[in-house]
Amino acid sequence: MARSSPPAGSSRFLAPIALVLSIGALYFAREVLIPFALAVLLSFFLTPAVKTLERWRLGRIVSVGIVLLVSLSAVGGIGWVVSNQLIDAISLLPSYRENFHNKIAGLQGSTGGALRRTADNLQAISEELSGAASVSQPPVRSAGRDPMPVEIIEHPPSALQSLSNLLAPLIAPLGTAFVVLVFTVFLLMKREDVRNRLIRLVAQRQLNTMTQVLDDAAQRVTRYLIVQFSINTVFGCLIATGLYFIGLPNAVLWGVLAGLLRFIPYVGPLIGGALPFLLALGAFDGWIRPALIFGFFTVVELVTSQMVETLVGGAKTGISPLAILIAAIFWGALWGPAGLILSTPLTVCVVVLGRYVPQLEFLNVLLGDEPVLSPEARLYQRLLALDHQEAQSVIDGFLKEKTPTQLYDLVIIPALSMAEQDRHKGALDEAKETFIVQSISEVIGDMAGYESGTAVTAQLDHPDRRTDIRVLCLPASDRADEMTAAMFSQVVEWAGYPVVAFPVTDSISDAVKQIATVSPQPGDVVCISALPPFALLNARSLSKQLRLRFQDLKIIVGLWTFSGKGGAAERFDKAFADTVVTTLAEALKEIHKFADPAGESQDLSASQAILNSTWDDSDT
Repeated sequence: MARSSPPAGSSRFLAPIALVLSIGALYFAREVLIPFALAVLLSFFLTPAVKTLERWRLGRIVSVGIVLLVSLSAVGGIGWVVSNQLIDAISLLPSYRENFHNKIAGLQGSTGGALRRTADNLQAISEELSGAASVSQPPVRSAGRDPMPVEIIEHPPSALQSLSNLLAPLIAPLGTAFVVLVFTVFLLMKREDVRNRLIRLVAQRQLNTMTQVLDDAAQRVTRYLIVQFSINTVFGCLIATGLYFIGLPNAVLWGVLAGLLRFIPYVGPLIGGALPFLLALGAFDGWIRPALIFGFFTVVELVTSQMVETLVGGAKTGISPLAILIAAIFWGALWGPAGLILSTPLTVCVVVLGRYVPQLEFLNVLLGDEPVLSPEARLYQRLLALDHQEAQSVIDGFLKEKTPTQLYDLVIIPALSMAEQDRHKGALDEAKETFIVQSISEVIGDMAGYESGTAVTAQLDHPDRRTDIRVLCLPASDRADEMTAAMFSQVVEWAGYPVVAFPVTDSISDAVKQIATVSPQPGDVVCISALPPFALLNARSLSKQLRLRFQDLKIIVGLWTFSGKGGAAERFDKAFADTVVTTLAEALKEIHKFADPAGESQDLSASQAILNSTWDDSDT
């Protein structure tokens, strides 16, 4: 009996239902999932050290024991110092009351008493409201009797109660820490077994994909933790050193807190800088040293986040900045402070899943930092939006790393092809079409002065190359073909060949007549510029007429951006065209062959030199 498939309408509700159930499971099972996630995080961080000791033939148990002992000793020592300084800082708070009061009074005076007037108004309103309440509800007294005073006397707690009150707030954190430690030991000891069980449970039939997911996630999270831990450690040491020389009490405490809080995206650095600044307001007279602390912390944070992390590069997670913020809000709302710490590593795993699992690709698109639109798509989208400035920024950004020839082949011509397809479908109105044509024409005009000395250099490098041949660039049918012909004529001119670019004509016979006006000589090359798919027939008919009229011409048909080059070549009989190309770079190589058939390798190297030359704004 055939298995019945679910109704088509119900399938669209499966994804939202699964998402809601997953979020609900994460929330209600947080008491177990949070310690386990922290343990996984610690195991990622400690595994490289364990593997290093294992390579020294110390064995798994000994390696894990040494790593945990060293880690716990470091945490215990730092915790002891920090706790002592925290107790000392709390004990000093009452002595800072006068400085706080003086600074608040100074602010009130500097603002013309605005703060004081606001406080007085709020107090008056509060007194009026409390007075109205007392009038509406007068106190009830017994006739002829005064109220009897009542005094509550509390018995001093016993020693056991005092110990219980002291340890009660620590029971939950200590219990969570113990569970995390147990999970960490288990994951370090049985990491291969846990990995194999996960593969068996999730994707036994997709071992390649699952292996890539696990390896990529582990590498990204481990690299992020190690690099971020190193950067935050140096950051905390710099903060502690600076605060010590400024004179702030308990500088080590604030340095450790600043380093730890940097693991929390966005919010952590703000809190780490606000705490010592607020303490400085009470610890010092005047505003000089609090302002100095604020400026010092700001400079160190900006240098660390904008320069050090960028140069190191290892802290990159593959997550966009907006996604990091959204992830921090989501995991913080779901799991509290622990969620803020875990938000970035957990989101890294989610992005990796979206990269390798097709059904979850939307996660990589929404959260990943990779460009979701290609340069040609971004250019065409900005042109559709009539945004000339951002369209130009796409071109300028591409030219920083690529050449103008590559710009034409990979960005401008593909974007023009998209516009042609929309125009033939009737999806492009006249205003947008005019704007696109004008914008691309301006780009071509701006490129006209590129490397004015390239032609002379190319001829000096290859003196044996024929200089009597000309390249005649002929559009196949419409305005788009005319613009691509103008692009190719520039590329040919940069290579050092004489070139003639013809405008588009109303008919094929008129195009053939244009070629006749320049008296073509044997060995001249005609390049028919056609933007598929709508110019294919015109290009074939034009090449046929040219071959019948000028038998000694070399004919190149450029089917720009055409993906099926083999099928295109079959449509153009060898009797009509010498070669069919799909990029400007290929067409230029063919012209080099015609100019110097005996030195193909030499010409190809010259062509590569032209294609690899970089853009210089001073040449325009």
